[in-house]
Amino acid sequence: MFELGPTTSFYVVVLLWVARTIILSFICAFLAWLGIRVLDALTPHIHEREIIGKDPIAVGLFIAGFLILVGLVIHGTITGPVIVGAGVLESLFDIRRLGLIAVSFLVSLLLGIALFYIVNKLTPRIPFESIKKSPLAVGIYVFGYLVFFGLIMHAALTTPL
Repeated sequence: MFELGPTTSFYVVVLLWVARTIILSFICAFLAWLGIRVLDALTPHIHEREIIGKDPIAVGLFIAGFLILVGLVIHGTITGPVIVGAGVLESLFDIRRLGLIAVSFLVSLLLGIALFYIVNKLTPRIPFESIKKSPLAVGIYVFGYLVFFGLIMHAALTTPL
């Protein structure tokens, strides 16, 4: 089997780096989409995906948040550690890294929702659910979630294992 190491051609390393970046970007983008779906389920009084579509500025904020998330994921993939001396398949699909991404996704989603509810209860004069009255407010809320999730994914991608 082909292994990465000091004798590997520069072009082969670049092709593997590009393939790894694309694969991990699609995995993290899928998790972000899944996160929005779960966010809808965990905040049943705020239908994020429906409300955002009612205002072009809210849609723009959603897209901006998604682009920041993708930028953080690509940056994390590019700057993250690569297994040198491993096979091609192992360098593209590091099971430990994918596991860390999955755990980071679950923990960040659950922690984010838990903190949302805790801070909402601790600040009764600031009713968080009032954001459902404005598509722009929901767009900003989801924008923040996407940036939050992007930072979590970036950390998972750059953490040395």
